Amino acid sequence: MKKLNEKEIIKIINSKHVSSEDVEIFNLANKQCAVCVDTLVESTDIPKGSKLSDISRKSIVSSVSDFAAKGIIPKFCIISVTLPKTISKKQVQELSKGFSKACKEFKIQLLGGDTNQGTEISIHVVLFGNVKKYTKRKGAKIGDVICTTGAFGYTAAALDIILKKKKSSKAFSAKSKNLFFRPKARLEFGHKLTNYTSSSIDSSDGLSSCLNELSNQNKKKFLITKIPTNKDVIEFSNKNNTSLNRLVFDGGEEFELVFTVMPENLKKIHALAKKNKISIFEIGYVYKGKGVFFDDGNSSFKIEDNGWQHFR
Repeated sequence: MKKLNEKEIIKIINSKHVSSEDVEIFNLANKQCAVCVDTLVESTDIPKGSKLSDISRKSIVSSVSDFAAKGIIPKFCIISVTLPKTISKKQVQELSKGFSKACKEFKIQLLGGDTNQGTEISIHVVLFGNVKKYTKRKGAKIGDVICTTGAFGYTAAALDIILKKKKSSKAFSAKSKNLFFRPKARLEFGHKLTNYTSSSIDSSDGLSSCLNELSNQNKKKFLITKIPTNKDVIEFSNKNNTSLNRLVFDGGEEFELVFTVMPENLKKIHALAKKNKISIFEIGYVYKGKGVFFDDGNSSFKIEDNGWQHFR
């Protein structure tokens, strides 16, 4: 029997009735509203030694990042938690601390939720918001520039350090782990960015995955000409003889924005990024065709969808 991956399962469930977006838009009392849901499970999403307050905060950040990619500000959330019978009062307080921190950080009102007993910690977050303007995954035009916020490779490096005991400097280890356990969502920037972008997605499933998703949604070829990373990630890759492409393209958990933009809007986007102290990488261009490819003049290859998927 063929083993299904996450995207195949989603395709079957969604059928023809649901859009291929992480945030769904619907009408309520003559107003457009947005909703998204995300799940975090202990055995697949939480490395050993993680602080529960970081994990609970991150569960909300994950959904907020989906809203950021659409340019929508979340207003309310509902949280459902499944907890093992052995969980202590202190651990529950740690989870609550992370939820409160995230809600305060993003100005979200927690409406309530549900609690259940299970074999491991599982967190389900539902976000709601009002829609004025938003950017879809579909909308990229031939000639558009492909951009990302932030540098990639740190979260994959963090997991290599934690799980595979890879070598790194103390500074790089601390930086990578901080970005993995305490990520930022580009919410305010994403909200302003929607005035200039033609398509957008968040990178939580990995850069290779979201580039392929945008390429498929837009039925266009994406040619990547620059790797969006920093010198210290390259040094980590060289020191450990590990693939830089794997670290950058296949890591996931970055919660950065990947978007397309018309060339004439680049100046405005860079000015907006500078004002918000966010780095922007122009990594490629949109062409007629299909698939995602890399070519920087020195090496060329097809970028396969090797990002994070459950059931893989």
